[in-house]
Amino acid sequence: DAVEIERSGTALRLLIKTARPGLIIGRGGTGIEEIRKEVVRLLEKLRGPKEKIDLAIEIQEIRKPEFHAMVMARQMAGELEKRIPFRRVMKQTLDRIMQSKEVEGAKVALAGRLGGAEMSRTEWLAKGKIPLHTLRANIDYAQTEARTTYGAIGIKVWIYKGEVFGEKEKGER
Repeated sequence: DAVEIERSGTALRLLIKTARPGLIIGRGGTGIEEIRKEVVRLLEKLRGPKEKIDLAIEIQEIRKPEFHAMVMARQMAGELEKRIPFRRVMKQTLDRIMQSKEVEGAKVALAGRLGGAEMSRTEWLAKGKIPLHTLRANIDYAQTEARTTYGAIGIKVWIYKGEVFGEKEKGER
């Protein structure tokens, strides 16, 4: 879902956040070693082979994948590429997102040749509230695309997780 890079002098720390860490780690940690070799190779190309690089790679599991818009958007893309009907994908994804108690509202939108139709169109579903005009609203947004046999389908996901600062009391200003 996300990669964070922290640099300080010769030290480099990579933090990879993913819903499925087993895929990245691989059998016996072979996946991490491949990532390490590739990063060291790229850094040596930039800095030169003589400079020593202290590299630390951490992989962090995303505990609640239905709480992250990018994870859900990629999951929708995978299902659409497997030719699962788009309405079923939209409804099931929205239901999965709304099962989490922290989520106050969600919206998913698909655009393109839905169902292989000749005319492309946009369809969306929403549950709960999604205050897009409220600045303090904590809304996680992601977009990606699914490459199907009849063309690309754009996917957008909005997840409203409540307000950032919370509600003020009526007496305060």
